[in-house]
Amino acid sequence: MTTTSTEVLNHQQIEDRIKRMAWQIYETHQDDAEIILAGIVNKGYRLAELIAEQLQNICPLKISLYRLKVDKKNPLNGITELSPARESFEDTSVIVVDDVLNTGSTLIYGVKHFLDHKVKQLKTVVLVDRNHKNFPVKADFKGLSLSTNLMEHVEVNLKEAPFTVVVS
Repeated sequence: MTTTSTEVLNHQQIEDRIKRMAWQIYETHQDDAEIILAGIVNKGYRLAELIAEQLQNICPLKISLYRLKVDKKNPLNGITELSPARESFEDTSVIVVDDVLNTGSTLIYGVKHFLDHKVKQLKTVVLVDRNHKNFPVKADFKGLSLSTNLMEHVEVNLKEAPFTVVVS
């Protein structure tokens, strides 16, 4: 049996969506002094880097980038790692970033890391929202809402140009 792949976003479309999400983030947080982007390792962090680049081009706000490691195979173990380390996120706006929102487990456990802090706002960003959620989590900013069946796989390539999003 052969598997067919369909490109749903090409390089230019991904760049356009990243720019649009950056503008939406800035419009939402224009009164903040700092925006914290916490990208979920690996592809979420890469997306956070790309969004941070766009934000630095369009707004005067301080953009702080963090790498958030969540145990995707066993998220209930409660171990999340944030680097660089930071004592407090009190009165800051935090945005958790991932590449694909599928069941919502990775994103909700990533968000959980910040619930022990008195943050000003906590938002989420994904490049692709698949709409197969098992948890009450939503993407506040998303590049593409995609209806897929549960057997399909969404592969995001942000490592090197040309960027692509493929469904197989």
